[in-house]
Amino acid sequence: MLDLREVFSVTDFLRNHKELVARVTETRKPVVLTVKGKPALVIQDAGSYQELMDRLEKAEGKVTDP
Repeated sequence: MLDLREVFSVTDFLRNHKELVARVTETRKPVVLTVKGKPALVIQDAGSYQELMDRLEKAEGKVTDP
């Protein structure tokens, strides 16, 4: 579930990018960036992204290989 405390505008990100990058790195929680109030991008640290991709690959393998 998306935590509204992890949603920021692209403008906020540009103004505070160092703080937000540090936050994402420390918490390993993705941050949603909005454009004109609508979700547009997700920023995630590389380690947790790789873990997510590994889990997805493993799950897809279980589904396709009986």
